[in-house]
Order: sequence, then C-alpha cells, then structure tokens
Amino acid sequence: MTAGDPDLRSADPSLLRAFMRYERALMANDVSVLDALFADDTGTIRSDGGYTLVGHEQIAEFRAGRQPPPPRRLVRVHVRHLTPDAAVIVAESSRQDGGTGVQTQVWQRRDIPGPGTESAWVVTAAHVSTGPPRAAAAGAAPGVSPGTWRVPPGADAVVAQGAERGPLARARVAVKDLFAVAGHPIGAGNPAWLAAASIEREHADAVHRLLAAGADVAGIAHTDELAFSLAGTNIHYGAPDNPAAPGRVTGGSTSGPAAAVAAGAADIGLGTDTAGSIRVPASYCGLYGLRTTHDAVDRRGLVGLAPSFDTIGLLTREATLLAEAADILLPPAGTHDIDDLVVVPELQALAEPAVRVAVRAALRALALRAGSRLRTAHLDPDRLEAWFAAFRAVQQAEAWRLHGRFVEEHPGALDPAVEARFRQGGRIGAKEESAARVVLRAARNELLALLPAGTALAFPATSSPAPQRDRDPAEVEAVRAATLRLTCLASLTGAPALSLPTPRVGALPVGLCLVAAPGEDRSLLRLITKDG
Repeated sequence: MTAGDPDLRSADPSLLRAFMRYERALMANDVSVLDALFADDTGTIRSDGGYTLVGHEQIAEFRAGRQPPPPRRLVRVHVRHLTPDAAVIVAESSRQDGGTGVQTQVWQRRDIPGPGTESAWVVTAAHVSTGPPRAAAAGAAPGVSPGTWRVPPGADAVVAQGAERGPLARARVAVKDLFAVAGHPIGAGNPAWLAAASIEREHADAVHRLLAAGADVAGIAHTDELAFSLAGTNIHYGAPDNPAAPGRVTGGSTSGPAAAVAAGAADIGLGTDTAGSIRVPASYCGLYGLRTTHDAVDRRGLVGLAPSFDTIGLLTREATLLAEAADILLPPAGTHDIDDLVVVPELQALAEPAVRVAVRAALRALALRAGSRLRTAHLDPDRLEAWFAAFRAVQQAEAWRLHGRFVEEHPGALDPAVEARFRQGGRIGAKEESAARVVLRAARNELLALLPAGTALAFPATSSPAPQRDRDPAEVEAVRAATLRLTCLASLTGAPALSLPTPRVGALPVGLCLVAAPGEDRSLLRLITKDG
C-alpha cells in the first residue's frame, strides 16, 4: 500500500493460521487445542479485568474449570511483528448481546520438542477485556433530534401499518422524504418543494413491498435537499444528531433515516444512493448500508436526482436484518462465495491515514472469518481523477435536466451550495456530457474486469470519520470531494456496494466498503451473514 500503511499481507500467514486455530478452538471450547497453543512455560501469562495467571499450569487449570465463552465475531484484527519470530495481535470482537471484547496476545515462534527442526506459533502472554452488553451500555432509551423526522411516529400509531404477518413483521422503517407514502406529500428536503407537492395516493413500490412483508412505516425522515449533498445537514430543518458520534454530522443525503436507525427509533432506513447517499451515512453512523445494483429495485414513486446513477438502498444496525430487508426488494438471483477481496492501494490512499489503518484491521478480520484471499490490484491515479470528473459532469447534467426548472422558478429556495451544484449542471453542454459518458463506459469496463464472480473490491467507504457539525464549510467540502472519489466508483459501474461498520478510528465509526459486480448484491450479503 502507501508509505506508512503496511501491506495487509505483511503478517506471517502461519501466524494468522495459528491465530484462527485458536479462535475456532475458543468458540468450540476445545481445551486441548487451547492448551497446546499457549506456551508450555512457567512464564506464560494470561490476565483479564480480575487477575493474572502465571504459568501454563495455572492457565490450563483455569480454562478447564470455566464455562464456555459466549459466541463472538471478529471485527478487527491488528498485527504488529516485533521480530520475524514474535508478534503482537490485538483482536476486537462483538458478542450477540451487543457487548465487545479485546484480546491482546503476544505470539512467539518456538521450536517443537522432538526430532527435526519444526517450529510453531504459541501465545506467551495474553490480556482479555470485555465491554458490557448493548442495553447496559446504552443507558437511557434512545431519542432522536428535531432534524430527524419530517413526519414523526405518532404516539399510538405508525404512519403506515404493514401486513399482519411477514418476514419483516413489525420492523419499523424510517422512509427518506423522497419516497411516496400514501396520504402524505413528498418534501424532498425543501420547504418550497413541499408547499407545491400534492398528497400521494399510492405508496412508492419499495415502500409497498416492505409493508407487504410486515414492516411498518414508523415515520418520514428528512433528507438533504433534493438528495444533492453528502453532509447530512439541511439549512431549513437543521441537522439530525449522530448518536454514534455526538457532535458530528450523520452524512447524507439519507440523513434522517440514518439518524433514526442509529438512535434505535427505527430498525430499517429506506433511502437512495446516487453518489454515496447510503454508504456515507452508514459509515458516519456505524450502520450496515447497502446500495443495490442500479435498476435492480423499482424506483416508481421516488423523486430522483440523476437517473443513470440513482438506486435504492437500506440501512440497519444488524447484518441479518439488512439481508432480510434486501431479500424483499431484490429480484431473485444466485449467489457466489466471495473468495477474493481485492485491495487497490490507490483507493486506500484517498482516505486519511487513521482510516486506512482501521479499514485494514476490519478487512483482515473479515478475510480470516470468511476464509477469503486478500490480493492487490492497481488503478492509475490520473484515470481515477478523470473518472470522477466525468461522473460529476454527467450527474450534474442529469440533475439539471430533472430539477433545473424548479431551481429557476424558486431562486434562493435552496442552500446556496446545493443550488450551485444544480446550476453547474446547466452549464454542461451536450458535447461535454457525451465525452464524459465515453469516459464512464471505459471506466466501467476496467472496473468490471476486476470483478469476476466471487470477487469484491474492498476500500474505505469514506475518506474520514464524520466531520464535526461546526467544522468550517470549506473543510466539509474538501471531505465531501475526497469521499466522492471513493463512492463514485460503484455508482458509475452500476454495482452493488455494501458498507460494513466494523472499522473504528478510536471511538468513531467508519465504513469498510465492498463492491461486487452488478447483480451480486446477495453474494455480498451472504459474505457478512454466513458466519453469523
């Protein structure tokens, strides 16, 4: 990768195999294997929050008498080689109850007693710490900020009730204020748009499908104006709070649904993704987010932005619920095992150094859990920049064709930065747009060549964690521009993209993005759910 960012494959493969043998034995409570993987030495150390055990005999006696550990899932694995034959592994995990754990282990390669010169990795020191279950950590019941809902949940009723039974029975959906919900107008994040909107007589197709599966529409949640922003702020309605990163933005334009889901006020966020509007709030709010394959999900009843790139997406707190909700919306399709996770150093370099480190740890854990190979491919930085410029030109041109008349008829009704993006689209001529589309076709072909069946690109979902809400607008725009260079790749390819909330920069969430070939949505979802 880049300077200061060690290659994901730099850890000794035999060390990682030993580590995963330990993990599997721990989950199976296989005491004999665990004993063999701890150094048979009087100086071997294991400690936790209560006490320290010294010597293999003490550790083995403790292990034989304890209850089996609760199931857990690796989310981040950090490896630091001290010498070729000594390394520190810090493994972070999550439990089914929402609690967390951290294991710090010192591994050494030692000769195996007996004939020959074989050696093996063993643990010589370990420390275990755990965090409380989610309910205990959360404290008070979750709430939401005023900037979250345009039509909030009622005290005794939901905005739209789903079928009596179904796979999503009583799941609460926060619907982005771009979808038609019968009995309500579409506000699209702008008061002037809302004032001119008529009451919708039918649900949008995606809303209808979720209701038919038993989910309830809890409320209609705010969006950035006409979905033409990634910040998660709205000058008319305010910015929703980010429960996962207080004082920071949620990301947009699916800002309200992300805030509602992160706060626990909804289980599913129904949104859109043109240039990252699902993946950015997923990254900033610590959620799972799926941008579906372009045209895979019906967009009837939706206010769009740029039809060549608009698609429907979902946000959830759990991977299993994301897969269940996506199953309702996606067309039937086969799946492939994702055996290859492709890392592109030129994409990693677009993110801040701390984000690269966090994504590397999360990706290593995912690859170890899934048994996937990590390999490297390269993309020319100059071509990446040309692709982004072409994407932006086509997106702005289409946005102007779709909404230019509204902008012209309502001068000053939009946030100046949003209006400027629309007006830039009005200055893009047919020849410039045509040339940009030629570039995008070439880009799509090059990216698809990296994505045969069973393969996914892996890179940071955003260039940074969520910016502070009071950050200088120029700095926010710089973050937006850097992130767009990452998010535009799935958009211009029409590919599904899945953001995982497993990386962390300190306490701040950030996303690991996986992109597969168009139509491979279910393969991505299978990758993150098959091992629980």
